[in-house]
Amino acid sequence: QVHLAESGGGLVQAGGSLRLSCAASSHYAMGWFRQAPGNEREFVASISWPGVRTYYAASVKGRFTISRDNVKNTVYLQMDSLKPEDTAVYYCARSGVQSGSTLAHEYSVWGQGTQVTVAS
Repeated sequence: QVHLAESGGGLVQAGGSLRLSCAASSHYAMGWFRQAPGNEREFVASISWPGVRTYYAASVKGRFTISRDNVKNTVYLQMDSLKPEDTAVYYCARSGVQSGSTLAHEYSVWGQGTQVTVAS
């Protein structure tokens, strides 16, 4: 059974940066989603296998960067210029396909999540 484990969350001041990491699966697209209290889980970013295509939510485009190291089997989410509205639990997920997707139901394996809190 595949397990995903996120790391790198924490508390940061607005305008700061964090980098999230997750053990990735080869030959599958990987994605990051987030869920704030009282909100539905929303798409953040995804990366295809082996990493040619990336997709971003409009709210994070230009500030967040998704990447993967296929030797280390790790996917990263570099988050810069963080805003208080980025505060959420961030989840790493593995897609059932190689191309990547913005749709949560196309991801079959999920991590437990890591808390990111951005203070104003």
